[in-house]
Amino acid sequence: MCSGIWSTGEASGLSSTSILSIKNLSYAFSGEEIGKSIFQNISMNVLPGEFVSVIGASGSGKSTLFKLIAGLLEPDQGQIWINGQKSGKRLGKVGYMPQKDLLLPWRTVADNVMLPIEISKEKKQEKTSEISEGLNRFGLAGFEKAYPHELSGGMKQRVAFLRTIMTGRELLLLDEPFGALDSMTKHNMHSWLLELWEDLQKTVLFITHDLEEAILLSDRIFLLLDKGAIKELKVEIPRPRRSELIYQTEFIAMRKELEMLIHNEK
Repeated sequence: MCSGIWSTGEASGLSSTSILSIKNLSYAFSGEEIGKSIFQNISMNVLPGEFVSVIGASGSGKSTLFKLIAGLLEPDQGQIWINGQKSGKRLGKVGYMPQKDLLLPWRTVADNVMLPIEISKEKKQEKTSEISEGLNRFGLAGFEKAYPHELSGGMKQRVAFLRTIMTGRELLLLDEPFGALDSMTKHNMHSWLLELWEDLQKTVLFITHDLEEAILLSDRIFLLLDKGAIKELKVEIPRPRRSELIYQTEFIAMRKELEMLIHNEK
């Protein structure tokens, strides 16, 4: 169902211009029957500079999809291309931020952000100014020596996001980064991310259960369906956007349409 508020299409894969291309991907947990596969022959692509959200019911395979892209899992069949290259070794090819911030409690904010630099064995001195600039841009200036237990939930997520940025990867996978935040903090984070993302020039693939969040932030939305299929929806809202859009009549209509679309696909 689509009444003109959404433009829809079938997600396609293996585009030469895509930063991420997935073609005929299938995956089932070990021992599962074919009929209980998480995915069956799904395809999708993400273009450089896009903000793309992945939504779907619990158990539809959103986090599993991210783990496959990141190289933490291997597909049963199908192809995953990153930056036009097919590689069986995808670990380290993308920046991956899981649901929990996973900040190391014994390390300060600055030391947590420095972690990707240490892992890649780059020279810390050459990245000091970049980290300082990032802390300032992320609203963390003055908290460099603070420990995670001294930070609010929103600040912890900012640190985790900055740490993901410091991987230097063009494609960032963000798995429900705001899911555990209260509604007021989440609203503030939306405003912050909308302003920040346009300057970052990064490509974001974003998991969320929040339909308002998906519509507000995204250029496109991939809806994972119960039977392992995938539907693509394009968000026809011009940028720049502001978080107050969620109160406008057109936005409310889009959210209602998306709810009905999800319901009718079940």
